[in-house]
Amino acid sequence: MTAPIAVFPGTFDPITIGHVSIVHRALPLFRKLVIGVGVNSMKQTLFTEEQRLAWARLAFASEPKVEVVSFTGLTVDLCKRVGAGYIVRGLRNSTDHGYERSIALMNRNLSEVETIFLPSAPEHAHISSTIVRELLTNGADVSALVPPGVLTKLP
Repeated sequence: MTAPIAVFPGTFDPITIGHVSIVHRALPLFRKLVIGVGVNSMKQTLFTEEQRLAWARLAFASEPKVEVVSFTGLTVDLCKRVGAGYIVRGLRNSTDHGYERSIALMNRNLSEVETIFLPSAPEHAHISSTIVRELLTNGADVSALVPPGVLTKLP
């Protein structure tokens, strides 16, 4: 049996060390992990699609099992496009769990794609893209919260 393919979807505005940790912990489970950088015209992002894609690619430049793609629409449609049977989601807290569980059930109903939940490493449970953006807009140093090169190398 061939190892499965998974999708790790998100806005990644910007990608954080918490995201990187989830990907590295999920990689042994899959033949390939596709990071789906979501583009949603209804959602205001701080960084451009090109920046978010470039930073995700930079974060995993040395990992041949990771592919970074842009997508619009439903995550299950991206799964169909890349042949993935699994979605990977990180959970930082019980609020994340409640929200992500509802989405996982709907995705399963729509397409038979299974969602794998990985809890955040304790040292990353407080990190989110939202918090990083808030810190950035207020002039704080976020270099310890994002992978090397992110926010310093603009496409």
